[in-house]
Amino acid sequence: MTTDLNAAFTQEKTEQIEAVREEARAFQERIDRGEIASIGGDRYRVLTGWDEGETFTVRRNTQGQIEQILAQHGLDTTTGGAALYTTTPAWHGLGAVIPGGITDIDEVLKLARIDWEVSKRPVLYKWDDGIRDATDHYVTLRMDTGNVLGTVGDRYKVFQNRRVFEFLQDLVQRDDAVWESAGALRGGRKTFVTMQIPHSIVIDRGGLDDEIALYLAAINSHDGTSSAESVVTPWRIECGNTERFATRDAVHRWGIRHTKGGLSALEEARRTLGLTLDYAKAFEREENQLVRTDLLIDDFHKLIDGVWTVDEDATDRQKTFAQQRHDELEGMFHDGARKLGRTAYAAERTITDYLDHRMGVVPRNLSEDLARAQRSLEGTNDDLKSKAHRKLLLLAR
Repeated sequence: MTTDLNAAFTQEKTEQIEAVREEARAFQERIDRGEIASIGGDRYRVLTGWDEGETFTVRRNTQGQIEQILAQHGLDTTTGGAALYTTTPAWHGLGAVIPGGITDIDEVLKLARIDWEVSKRPVLYKWDDGIRDATDHYVTLRMDTGNVLGTVGDRYKVFQNRRVFEFLQDLVQRDDAVWESAGALRGGRKTFVTMQIPHSIVIDRGGLDDEIALYLAAINSHDGTSSAESVVTPWRIECGNTERFATRDAVHRWGIRHTKGGLSALEEARRTLGLTLDYAKAFEREENQLVRTDLLIDDFHKLIDGVWTVDEDATDRQKTFAQQRHDELEGMFHDGARKLGRTAYAAERTITDYLDHRMGVVPRNLSEDLARAQRSLEGTNDDLKSKAHRKLLLLAR
C-alpha cells in the first residue's frame, strides 16, 4: 500500500482545524447558554458543571474567531518549568510525572521545584536621615530568586515547604507515605502537597462501583493572606483550579495559623482526621442503602415537595417557579435513572446536581458567577442537601 505523505499531512491538518472549530463552537454554545461568562478581555470563567470556577484564555484571529482555548493552570513557572510533581498526568500535561509515586521528601521537593526556603526580612524605607526600619512590617522572600512573596507582621511564622511534608507524615504517623502531588502556585505564594489516604468511599461495590478516592492535602500560603490549611478531599491537587476544587469539596478541613506552635497541634488534627474517616465510612454505608432502595416517581415528587415547601398563600409567580423547578428536577431524575436506576441514590444525585449546578443565584451586589462561587464555598445549600439525604434514608429504612 502506497502512502501519499502530502495527502496524509493535508488530511491531518484538516482534522486538526476542524477539531479546533468544533471546540470553538462548543465553547461559544456554552457562553450562549450562560454556562461561561467573560471576566475581562479574552478571559472567561465556567459558571456551572463539574469544571465550575475554572478559567480560560481565548485566542482569536483577525476576524474575531476563536483559534485556541487555553485553560489557566496557575502553576509557578519562575524557574523555567512548571512547579509540579504528580503520580498521574494532569489535564495540562505539565510537571514531573512519576507513575506509582515516591516516598522521599527531598526528591519530591526537587521534582516539584519547591526545594527552596522562605525568609522573613524587615521592611526598610528611605528617610531624610537615611534608611529606617518599618516597625512590625516584614516581607517574605523566596531564597532561590529573592522575589518578594508577601508582607506580614511580627508574629508571622514561616512554614518551610519541607516542614509541611513532615507535618502530614506526623499526622498519619507514617514516614513511608507515597506522595501523590506537590507544587507551587502564583509564583510560589502558595504551595501544596497531597497524599492518598487508605480509605476510599465505594458506592454499590460490584454494581455501579462508584469509587471516591480520598486525599489528605496541605495548602501553605507564603504571602500572609491566609492560614495554612489541611483538607481531606476527593481532589488530587495539580493546578490552581484543582487547589480551589479541593478546598471547595473538602470532606473536612482545619486551618493552621502561621504562629510558633501552628504545626505542633497534631492531636487535634489527628482527632479531626479520625472523625473525618469515621464520617466517610458512615456516609458510604448510607449511600449504599440508597442504592438498594427503589424509588417510585410519586416518592420523588414528595421528596421535591418536602425539600422545597410552597406556602398556600404563595404568589402565582412563586407557584410558576416551583412548577418549573419541579419539571426540571423530574427531567434530571429520568436522565440519571438511565445509569443509576430508579433509586433513592439517583434521587439524591439529582438534588445535589441541581443545587450545585442548575439552581439560579440571587447575586445581590455580586456578579452571578461570583455569587455562585461564594454560595459553593460557604455551603449555602448544605442544609437542603442534608434534608434530602435524611428524607431518603427514611425511605431506605
